[in-house]
Amino acid sequence: MRSIFLRILPILFLPVLVFAQSVITVNDSWIGTGDNKTMTSNNIYLLDGSVFVEDGAVLNIEPGTVIKGKETHTTGDNASALIIARGGKIFASGTPSQPIVFTAESDDVSDPNDLTVDDRGLWGGVILLGYAEINTTTGVGQIEGIPSTEPRGAYGGGHATPNDDDNSGVLRYVSIRHGGAEIGSGNEINGLTMGAVGRGTTIEHIEVLSNLDDGYEWFGGTVNCKYLVSAFVGDDDFDYDEGWRGMGQFWFAVKDPLLGGGRVAEQDGGTDPEDGTPYAIPMISNVTYIGAGVNNFPQGDGAELMIFRDNAGGKYYNSIFTDYNGANGGKGITVEDLTTGEDSRARLEAGDLRLVNNIWWNFAAGNSLAQFAPQQFVADSLAATGNQIVDPQLSSISRTNDGGLDPRPNAAGPAASGAAATVPADPFFSNVDYYGAFHPTA
Repeated sequence: MRSIFLRILPILFLPVLVFAQSVITVNDSWIGTGDNKTMTSNNIYLLDGSVFVEDGAVLNIEPGTVIKGKETHTTGDNASALIIARGGKIFASGTPSQPIVFTAESDDVSDPNDLTVDDRGLWGGVILLGYAEINTTTGVGQIEGIPSTEPRGAYGGGHATPNDDDNSGVLRYVSIRHGGAEIGSGNEINGLTMGAVGRGTTIEHIEVLSNLDDGYEWFGGTVNCKYLVSAFVGDDDFDYDEGWRGMGQFWFAVKDPLLGGGRVAEQDGGTDPEDGTPYAIPMISNVTYIGAGVNNFPQGDGAELMIFRDNAGGKYYNSIFTDYNGANGGKGITVEDLTTGEDSRARLEAGDLRLVNNIWWNFAAGNSLAQFAPQQFVADSLAATGNQIVDPQLSSISRTNDGGLDPRPNAAGPAASGAAATVPADPFFSNVDYYGAFHPTA
């Protein structure tokens, strides 16, 4: 498939030019505490099992470098993955013309028709771990996708001395493809996992393609993320847990028409306890979330495009939510409403959960507020905060390898202007006038 990300990330499905290269096998002993290693673009690096960049180690990756995961490790405790442990750092800064690619061993990155979007779970993924705060009882967790006995899988700085400004390095213009290996039942590796990653870390221009589990998952922390793509993943596209409090802008997701996966946005607050603090209240603007299509009947567990639960808050602005039909229904949004205790409804009523100035369109449940937002308190909130039910007039939605996916809004349509007034007042956010992730004409 060829690239369609003219505004966000011009590398999805883009063939990478590679020449005759040596293959260097990398195992867990390749980089150790205190090491400063560089992966260069004149080699291909093959991850043989879990490779940890440990406390005090630094991994540099040149633009245009290809890193592959060995496919013999797709189940069990040693899935091929790159893990940046607490105190370790990665500096992987690609460019639009020379992205850094993480993919499966069998992927010929010079051939866009080699593996398909249905090739998932062939290796693990990329995991970043830091010392920022999470809202579990102890403030320290053990990341999913890594055996619970592995001490380097710990994340979080505890409640006494967390470092919300923690810096795990840089990921920029990075493509993560065909991952999501399962190490046990219900314990898969996400495309990009961020456990207690601090706001000193740079995450921008990232795509996750055809991951078996989630595209992205945040476990607490404060990291900010700009220009993210999740395409054809097997579960949720954007999932946060345990009190993530970062910011995001210009995110795009598109679902597989048959697999579907889970929800586009699964927004969870806490795990143990669910009402732990700090609450999950990220601010997110200018996303375009496209489901599997209202006339498709996907598998998966998603009844709605977006869910807030486990006492999650969160704020979405200037975004487009469209074309969703889940396996168990085709609603737009559900908000947890418990009979007692703190819940996501409480977060909404406290102002910690807000959806402001967004466009909703084309849900299998129907296009009225009562249909795609059947909880009355949710419908009332959407009606009061500038949300519109209108066709955003995206240029073209295609889920096949025909070059027809162009999610830019029509320049004369309702999504092309009118959004700038509600961009959150923070220097992180670009002040743009359009809804969704894509400029109408760029």
